[in-house]
Amino acid sequence: MAVLTKQQKKNISYLIKISILLCAAIFIHKRLTDNSNLRNFEELMADLHPKQVTLTLVGIFLLMFFNWFLESIKWKFLIAKVEVISIRKAIESIFCGLTWAVFTPNRIGEYGGRIFFLSPRKRIQGAVLMSVGHISQMVITNIAGAIALLWFLHQFVIQEINLLFAIGFVIAVFCFFLILFYFNIHWLNSLLNKLKFLNRFTSYFKVLTNFSQTELLKVMLLSLGRFAVFTSQYILIIHVLVPEIPYYQISLLVFILFFVQSALPSLDLLDIGVRSMTATYFFSFITHQEIAIMAAASLIWLVNLIIPAILGSFFVFKLNFFD
Repeated sequence: MAVLTKQQKKNISYLIKISILLCAAIFIHKRLTDNSNLRNFEELMADLHPKQVTLTLVGIFLLMFFNWFLESIKWKFLIAKVEVISIRKAIESIFCGLTWAVFTPNRIGEYGGRIFFLSPRKRIQGAVLMSVGHISQMVITNIAGAIALLWFLHQFVIQEINLLFAIGFVIAVFCFFLILFYFNIHWLNSLLNKLKFLNRFTSYFKVLTNFSQTELLKVMLLSLGRFAVFTSQYILIIHVLVPEIPYYQISLLVFILFFVQSALPSLDLLDIGVRSMTATYFFSFITHQEIAIMAAASLIWLVNLIIPAILGSFFVFKLNFFD
């Protein structure tokens, strides 16, 4: 087998990086130039007081940076199990991962964007550790969403008390097992070791056994902080566009929105359609301002995913594909 020269590796590396940037640019441009919801948002904002609009948008943007800063802290903490990185490197890898995420199914490219900032021998373990962070976020999203869904069913769908109790019991069991599994994340190591096609990677999964309950709690608290930031962004924009909706109803319906999104496979750039339809359906039970709700979902999508993906493109050339 021919061994690549240093120059060949360098050329291939540049080719991959340019391909990533081109794919991201094409997908982002296509989606932004064909988004009626964002145009609707501009029209809705034109009818509001400029100061109120400015303060709201600034607040949402600041929360976006705070959100990804929390994720960077979480990533730095997780990856410290195998490699110590600076907070700056953690931030760069987070944003670079988002550039990959926008054109890959279920944001799988986010793994590549992060782990290629690590030393070659630490990358598989890095992917395993990254999954711990995602699981903690999923646990928060699913528990909050399941509880909010019970409220929604009671408020708008089901009046039979016995049926509600039965659903409530199922949700309680569901939440209990999510928490039990998360705080026993080492069980995942045992499960993965039983899969024969993953036998060659068993040594990398052992990192899952290195977490204490306290460390897992810290990761979950960071995930909870991110969840609070997401929710706050939606509350800010929806309250401005549809001020008659109580804060608690916005929060609970947003919990359901996150819950549904997490359960559906999607592509980030197509995800805006899922977000808009889901938000419109659930909010239709309390308001007829469908255009405002869809516009709000589009804005959050733009701020939380597209703008970070654009920023992340500046760090793509820092990726290290070869040893």
